[in-house]
Amino acid sequence: MQRILGYMRKAIQEFDLIHNGDRIAVGVSGGKDSVVLLTGLALLRRFIGIDYQLEAITLDPRFGGVETDYSPIAELCARLEVPWHLIPTDIGQIVFDIRKEPNPCSLCAKMRRGALHDAAKELDCNVIALGHHYDDVVETFVMNLFNEGRIGCFSPKSYLSRKELWMIRPLVFAPEKEIRRAAAKNNLPIVKSKCPADGHTSRQDTKEFLAQKERESDGFKLRLFGALRRSGVDGWGYPAQETRRGAKASGSESPEDRQAVNES
Repeated sequence: MQRILGYMRKAIQEFDLIHNGDRIAVGVSGGKDSVVLLTGLALLRRFIGIDYQLEAITLDPRFGGVETDYSPIAELCARLEVPWHLIPTDIGQIVFDIRKEPNPCSLCAKMRRGALHDAAKELDCNVIALGHHYDDVVETFVMNLFNEGRIGCFSPKSYLSRKELWMIRPLVFAPEKEIRRAAAKNNLPIVKSKCPADGHTSRQDTKEFLAQKERESDGFKLRLFGALRRSGVDGWGYPAQETRRGAKASGSESPEDRQAVNES
């Protein structure tokens, strides 16, 4: 986990993600990204020098009306000494059985966000941590460009004004292959998704496209990530760049404020 902890510490410090007294709701789906995120945040408490608390939240979509066995996640949380909350939902049935969405990911994500935000508020948390990683950043950047014709991405840190919650993504510097390696090396429990659309999404197509471009031109994803950071959009600028931007704006809304409008 040492490499992962290094990536997380860099993100926390560079994007000012966590502060003393924060109560952080960690969204734990059971996939490798979320269990590595939870484990990393639990381990970082020991030496990062920031006093924060964690609450793990798992939303069960109940695909096909069937409950998922999350007992391995319960055991992990007990081992990490993190309170765990399992919340059954009807998201799977609504998206696939009732609405029969031809493109289910958007509605599913919206419903999961709403349920997670509500659960975080009920637990008196002021921060939500999500497991988006480096590859997710590049994929989203490309999907926004090709599918929507705009330059942008989700932010490493954003404020949801309607819920009075901060949303943070401490794994944004961590490549997916490093997360996969950390999960395997540390024998972290993985609960396989039962989503009917798993592996058949626009994101999967983008992932395969980027993998092909990376094979053709080594460092392709790194250059895209660098372009996003140099653009400074959506809070992705380098620290010095953001400082200069703030001085010029002199009171204008921050990238986090703008993103809050999009994500609220």
